Amino acid sequence: MTDDNIIYVGNKPVMNYVLAVVTQFNNGANEVLIKARGRAISRAVDVAEISRNRFLTEVNVRDIAISTESLSTETGETNVSAIEITVGK
Repeated sequence: MTDDNIIYVGNKPVMNYVLAVVTQFNNGANEVLIKARGRAISRAVDVAEISRNRFLTEVNVRDIAISTESLSTETGETNVSAIEITVGK
């Protein structure tokens, strides 16, 4: 999997990321990795489900990986949840 096939979900509207996923599959990708952490996790799940149900009915969720990442902030170390959703044909 190349870096082009990774979608990092942040604070933009959900449809921006759905468009990115659909574009990757239209450009010939066989699978796309949707990554998010913290509060964007629910948005990443929405992106995967909207992509699958509305636009790419031949695409399925292949794998879901969850983890905890440690971030350094001004107040010290903090833990942030992360998710990786792999969708593919």
